[in-house]
Amino acid sequence: MVMKHYPPESKAETVALYQSRPGAAIRSVAADLGVNPETLRNWVRAAGASQPRGRRTPVTGLV
Repeated sequence: MVMKHYPPESKAETVALYQSRPGAAIRSVAADLGVNPETLRNWVRAAGASQPRGRRTPVTGLV
């Protein structure tokens, strides 16, 4: 597998696009842009823009 190197401007634009789509999950934005979802997730965390969203819901009612 070849590691891709992205310029800082490209990373910033990608994170900004993710932030501009509040209903979209990282996986769908990454797929739209052809970026690995974990790569985008790391960029979002590094930018301090990490916000829980997506389909995950808390598990309740377990004994």
